[in-house]
Amino acid sequence: MQSIEEWTQELKTSDKLIIVEGKKDKKALEELGITNLITISKPLYEVVEQISDKTKEIIILTDMDPEGRKLYSKLKTQLQKRKIKIDTKFREFLIRETKLTNIEGLPHYLLKIK
Repeated sequence: MQSIEEWTQELKTSDKLIIVEGKKDKKALEELGITNLITISKPLYEVVEQISDKTKEIIILTDMDPEGRKLYSKLKTQLQKRKIKIDTKFREFLIRETKLTNIEGLPHYLLKIK
């Protein structure tokens, strides 16, 4: 089983586009050296169209709160309709192995466990 540090390293080196909810989430992941990010800063259908033109596989890292889960579900459904593969491994790890409810808390969480 991978540790959270190993997962974070994998995200740094991945060529998959990572979708996050907002600017704070993006900033938090950039602090960890993860740069292949896109925020949901426009209507969902525009984000889906933009992504569909760029890649065939993505990672969705919306928050694990009720609103983030709802957004994740909508994004996943719309992207899969466009034949975009969703890599769910890191999100599932966060839900299963941490008590994080938001992505912006990831850098703090990593510091806390060291």
